[in-house]
Amino acid sequence: MTVDRVNLPQKQPVLRVVPMPADLNQNGDVFGGWVMAQVDVAGAIPAMRRARGRVATVSVNSFQFKQAISVGDIVSLYAEIVHVGRTSITVNVEVYAERNYAEPVTVKVTEAQLTYVAIDANGEKRSVPLENT
Repeated sequence: MTVDRVNLPQKQPVLRVVPMPADLNQNGDVFGGWVMAQVDVAGAIPAMRRARGRVATVSVNSFQFKQAISVGDIVSLYAEIVHVGRTSITVNVEVYAERNYAEPVTVKVTEAQLTYVAIDANGEKRSVPLENT
């Protein structure tokens, strides 16, 4: 597998984590499920801010693993809202790993798109507030 070296986006990540040995699968790579959970958390952050309250994940529209993540990588997750509907918010999430501190390299490891729905205290759908109110 070739390593596509990239620069980190020129914006702040919504989440930054370092996987630990307990997050590894039998091959020594980080579990895909661990990555998916981090992506869901990262995507929910801008969705909650935009919804001004609770959201629930309703779909994973796309999810692509590009590179493996290893213990010790600094994993940065960037999330951006790409669509707001009446009750839903769609978010793109990009995941980068910074590794090899002797000769640092950054690689894009995952990209995904998720849709969240705004919910009330009872877990029922509610409208997403207008942006300027």
